[in-house]
Amino acid sequence: MPSSSVLDRLAELGLTLPPVAAPVAAYVPAVRSGSLVFTSGQLPVVDGALPLTGKVGAGITPEDAYGLARTAALNGLAAVHALVGLDAVARVVKVVGFVASDPSFTGQPAVVNGASELLGEVFGDAGTHARSAVGVAALPLDAPVEVELIVELA
Repeated sequence: MPSSSVLDRLAELGLTLPPVAAPVAAYVPAVRSGSLVFTSGQLPVVDGALPLTGKVGAGITPEDAYGLARTAALNGLAAVHALVGLDAVARVVKVVGFVASDPSFTGQPAVVNGASELLGEVFGDAGTHARSAVGVAALPLDAPVEVELIVELA
């Protein structure tokens, strides 16, 4: 990562961190354990609401879902920032992306690329990570995608 801060890099990309989404059940947005921070599953909430709901491949296009995965990852970064500050992140270790999918939809990896590519844009080589992209029948609040992050601290 260059010497500029992660927040500066987000600004260069035209992005700002949103407020951390309030949990919809009994959990916290992020937890630190040693040198790792684990986020809870982040939905693509914008201004307190989901911009789209439903299944990818049945009403939600893969392209729209890609954008929603970017938003969910940005929400995950907000949770990390609220806990430890983004400049404390040494690297992104793992991303888990869940895609609420029509039974015939098999393009989950391309959808979760929205999250992965955002992290690469923000952190450069330190944004390269291990990943799972999982198709599921349904997600909370009928969200099309949900993203979890694991980051290592410097």
